Amino acid sequence: MKAIQRGLWHLSWQAGLLAGTCMCMAGVAQAADPMVKACAKDGQFIIGFSQANNAEPYRQHVNDELTAAAKEVPGFTLQIADGAGNVNTQTSQVDNFITQKVDLLLISPFEAAPLTPAVKRAMDAGIPVIELDRKTVGDPGKDYTAFIGGDNYKIALEAGKYTAKTLLPEGGEAAVLEGLPSSTPAVERLNGFKDGVKENAKIQVVAEQAADWVPDKAQTAFSAMLQAHPDIKVLYASNDMMAAGALLAAKGAGKQVKIIGTDGLPGPAGGIEAVAKGDWAATFTYPTGAKEAIEMSKKILLDCASSVEPVVTVETTAITAENAKQLMGK
Repeated sequence: MKAIQRGLWHLSWQAGLLAGTCMCMAGVAQAADPMVKACAKDGQFIIGFSQANNAEPYRQHVNDELTAAAKEVPGFTLQIADGAGNVNTQTSQVDNFITQKVDLLLISPFEAAPLTPAVKRAMDAGIPVIELDRKTVGDPGKDYTAFIGGDNYKIALEAGKYTAKTLLPEGGEAAVLEGLPSSTPAVERLNGFKDGVKENAKIQVVAEQAADWVPDKAQTAFSAMLQAHPDIKVLYASNDMMAAGALLAAKGAGKQVKIIGTDGLPGPAGGIEAVAKGDWAATFTYPTGAKEAIEMSKKILLDCASSVEPVVTVETTAITAENAKQLMGK
């Protein structure tokens, strides 16, 4: 009799274990597929956007385009939080969005590794995460829902090739101002430009230095570069703000340097006008991806799509003396 009881107890224990395991697996499945939860409601949807740093003109351009695109979708409310160039601030903002139970999270991480755990927490909470312009550590479609942005390496590669073929066809010295080294665009743009100029063996990249996307740091860094290497003929800046700082440094040193920016921002302080005026040799647009981000948000929240493209690459445009004036008003 006792043997039978022990047998029944053992079967009961196994059944309980199996049920618990199934419940755990169901919980994991839900955490791994936030899109299912995101589409499980009707009516109004709140999209939280954690922006890396509103102080950067490019970032404000992104905010403006996202706001305009979101207004075109009935039921969408976009909330923008300014990370102010601080990973701790941005982490807190993501956690606040999770607590608020937003329906979808957009994020442009200021730095990759420090924001990775926050993105994971959002995904685990059943919130789809679209990374815009910059990536955290991990794989799109798995560790976060999707990435939308330009191909930073390819953009810089084109700038390098333009330098090799057009700006320095006879060779010469070039330099690079890198963005924040702990951000993925900075690394990709640095490597892309250096690989691009390799098409011309007569070109030497004699100096490279991080200026953290900031114009005053770029001015200081490029002034030092010109003192150490007075024959620099081309300067590739990883964003338009650093290109503006480099121009001031070149003027201060009395040097004629062909400057290439990255962003192609509109407006009187943007790269397009700088090229049109002849201050820079070129800039390469870095599209905001705002329209694409809102379109993907619609697919997830309104269309209940079972999946989305994990990587959406928005193409660049080379802004040179040939087309800058025509593009100024667009």
